[in-house]
Amino acid sequence: MHLPIKVVPGSSRQGVAGWLGDTLKVRVSAPAEGGRANAAVEAVLAEALGVPAADVRIVHGPTSPRKVVAIAGLAEGEVLRRLGRGEG
Repeated sequence: MHLPIKVVPGSSRQGVAGWLGDTLKVRVSAPAEGGRANAAVEAVLAEALGVPAADVRIVHGPTSPRKVVAIAGLAEGEVLRRLGRGEG
């Protein structure tokens, strides 16, 4: 599935911060330099979803705070349930 997210790099806390409409807000402590925040986003989402890090990849917006992440191995309903959104 593809999931729209908004990233807050350089945050004091790291993790899933909740929903902004249909967009998931993710905070990471890594700065937005050299792809470090993107790698941190992938790791945070993989941990939150309980999937291997290789199953979470940014597919759109690598230099923007608004991104789209592809998540492999889980159905959309399961992704949303694990992220506290229910069945959509």
